[in-house]
Amino acid sequence: MSAKKYVYFFGRGRGEGSARMKNLLGGKGSNLAEMTNLKISVPPGFTITTEACVESMKRRGSFPPGMWKQVEKNLGKLEKAMGLKFGDRNAPLLVSVRSGARVSMPGMMDTVLNLGLNDQAVEGLAGRSRNPRFAYDSYRRFIQMFSNVVLGIPIKHFEELLEKRKRERGVELDTELTAADLQEIVRRYKALVRELIGREFPQDPRQQLRLAVGAVFGSWSNPRAIKYREIHRLPHIWGTAVNVQVMVFGNMGEASGTGVAFTRDPSTGEKRLFGEFLMNAQGEDVVAGIRTPQPLEKLKHIAPKAYQGLDRICRRLEKHYRDMQDIEFTIQEGTLYLLQTRTGKRTPAAAVKIAVDMRREGLIDKKLAVLRVDPHQVEILLHPMLDAKAKVERVARGLPASPGAAVGQVVFTAEEAEAWAARGDKVILVRAETSPEDVGGMHAAQGILTARGGMTSHAAVVARGMGKPCVAGCGDLSISEEERNFLVKGRTVKEGDWITIDGTTGDLMLGQLPLIQAELSGDFALLVQWADAFRKIGVRTNADTPTDAAATIHFGAEGIGLCRTEHMFFEEDRIIAMREMIVAEDVEGRRKALAKLLPMQRSDFKAIFERMRALPVIIRFFDPPLHEFLPKTAHELHVLSDDMGIPLERLQRKLEVLQESNPMLGHRGCRLAITYPEITEMQARAVFEAACQMVREKKKVHPEVMVPLIGTVEEFRHQRVIIDRVAAEVMREFGVKVTYQVGTMIETPRACLVADKIGAEAEFFSFGTNDLTQTTFGFSRDDSGKFLAQYLEEGILADDPFISIDEEGVGQLMAIAVKRGRSARKGLEVGICGEHGGDPQSVEFCHRAGLDYVSCSPYRVPVAKLAAAHAALKEKVQITEMGEK
Repeated sequence: MSAKKYVYFFGRGRGEGSARMKNLLGGKGSNLAEMTNLKISVPPGFTITTEACVESMKRRGSFPPGMWKQVEKNLGKLEKAMGLKFGDRNAPLLVSVRSGARVSMPGMMDTVLNLGLNDQAVEGLAGRSRNPRFAYDSYRRFIQMFSNVVLGIPIKHFEELLEKRKRERGVELDTELTAADLQEIVRRYKALVRELIGREFPQDPRQQLRLAVGAVFGSWSNPRAIKYREIHRLPHIWGTAVNVQVMVFGNMGEASGTGVAFTRDPSTGEKRLFGEFLMNAQGEDVVAGIRTPQPLEKLKHIAPKAYQGLDRICRRLEKHYRDMQDIEFTIQEGTLYLLQTRTGKRTPAAAVKIAVDMRREGLIDKKLAVLRVDPHQVEILLHPMLDAKAKVERVARGLPASPGAAVGQVVFTAEEAEAWAARGDKVILVRAETSPEDVGGMHAAQGILTARGGMTSHAAVVARGMGKPCVAGCGDLSISEEERNFLVKGRTVKEGDWITIDGTTGDLMLGQLPLIQAELSGDFALLVQWADAFRKIGVRTNADTPTDAAATIHFGAEGIGLCRTEHMFFEEDRIIAMREMIVAEDVEGRRKALAKLLPMQRSDFKAIFERMRALPVIIRFFDPPLHEFLPKTAHELHVLSDDMGIPLERLQRKLEVLQESNPMLGHRGCRLAITYPEITEMQARAVFEAACQMVREKKKVHPEVMVPLIGTVEEFRHQRVIIDRVAAEVMREFGVKVTYQVGTMIETPRACLVADKIGAEAEFFSFGTNDLTQTTFGFSRDDSGKFLAQYLEEGILADDPFISIDEEGVGQLMAIAVKRGRSARKGLEVGICGEHGGDPQSVEFCHRAGLDYVSCSPYRVPVAKLAAAHAALKEKVQITEMGEK
């Protein structure tokens, strides 16, 4: 029986893998093999599979049997291909060791460059290149990276030694140091390693390689990589591949360089070659923000032949992959090499434009265009932007790294960003430059502002992937993390001060500027239109006011899935009447107060019906406990007593009577309506008087009345009798006929289990998934924040069940209710309301569960539509990274 294959070679025009093998070889390794097969100039190397990483994790860091023997064999093939020898004094082979998961995780895992150098090999490199400065620059870089990644020594210790030497020599830039300076830095670096770990820096290249491969495997489980996967909902079991590749050098002098290129602008989606480069540098210099790179256009003049070759290859790769590519390249003494291509991360706006443009160009079809745009990501397109009418005083300008505007209070560390955001504060994370360790704070922040770094820096790439506004490379900032402030144009901005950033323009403003909502138009509107043609599930909105109803129409929803009538009572002119009803001592007193509310509710319902233009409107009758409408403090009670002319003692007694130990499970919903049926009578009359007025005016209307929080069919029957009676009375009074339905919210486990009985009486179901989640888990939504974060962090729960439907528990109850309800009433209309209806993961579940519609806030309608289209298309089409069907 042959040993399991763990290592795949690529080089000299032939790769053992292909782009279709990304699960095994990782995105980087599979694409290196693909480019090699396309005869693109790629330095040869080999990929150690993700399966080897997974096995190593199971074996607590030990490599699986046979893996290292395969590494040695492929290392021999590399030596033969290059005519070089690993660790040789005269002709040393040097390699890079890079991670490569199946999906791009920029900066989250580790890389080691120039591996294979030691005290002898550096002399050989100097001799072969006739460039001692280059050789010792490569050696000091290797010691620094290896010591950090493998030996766990913080980078700052090496940076301090480097800066000290520059001060001693009176120079500012690394490139101004001589070969002798770099030789001295190498000596100091090695002494530092010896001091900190108690042994010499490893000189055996094979030992270096073995340790580096193990460290890159281990970086899959580092905190920043785990956090990144949690944010992007990626499985922890995938593992990473490791790519060992012959080094090409961008730091051999001014005819060499390194850079990053995108085949389209990742911020705007514009069809143009976009990127940055540095001459006489290695790749980490560009992405780490250590030096501010130059825009790619300037490469035309500095190295025109390399630029023309890069432009030609970029166009070829985009056509081959049928998607925007993110490419890393190195120029070694005028010769161009590609080190990586991958699907480029892009802003939501760019994602939409690229998808629509590629459809117009004939590269992809409409289905693939819709699938190319992540529903989680596009919500940012509906988020606030700077109000054009606002008076803007720009104090500084950086690079427009990730578009959109953000307002927040300044914080200077990722930890502070997460802590402030956890207590409800909106923050802007301000850093000299971000590092992969900052990913949690970047996710928590409203936006990111950095003093250094370019358009392809860590801050820019990660912010774009998250859909966060980002201004990078704002050189006017002088940041003091110790003093928790920054200086800009003579002004001091302290921690907690408000600032506004515009990632579309790169502008920084002091204070809080007004933001406005974006419009659903242009390419985005067209994409949503395409999505409408593919989705099977309807999309409605939660809308409580005529203004909300107008937004419902604007975003193309197919009706209102939840109109919460109690929200109408909180307005100043209505809450007085509501409180009169609450404190009334008898039915007559309550009816008198409700009579004041009747015309107000009727007017609201009429306005909503008019805006909805005959689309269905589900009106949920009164749901919350009554104490929510009464003041809480002694002062507020005194004021209310004076305003209503009611003795303070009577108000206090009423408040005490209404207080409950667990109000979410207490006297609310249909329970309150059964106790006080006059509330149902008033609300039913308001609905049907408004509907009858519409019919009289020759306008179509489609009301659906929803009874909340039932647990038994008897509760529903009790309320339906009242609703049907009042409906009949009102229609007789108006002399018109209104077609209506009466249904219920399914919000308790018991209602799910007896859904067959309820379905025989109710004409529609709407899952109230917030309450159903509370009652299924036994969690209080208001109090669960005290422990849910820990549950997620420790993996007790995979997702917050109040954000994404818990398919294993809540989802099973929903499936039972759908099946049993439709067994009693064929064609029973079933939907959900609440913000789960705008969560892409939950929308996909609702599609699979056979629901008729989801309902969400108006501004999440495009998100829900796109998610519904994805759910429908994924049933029919299997998409590979290359976009093939």
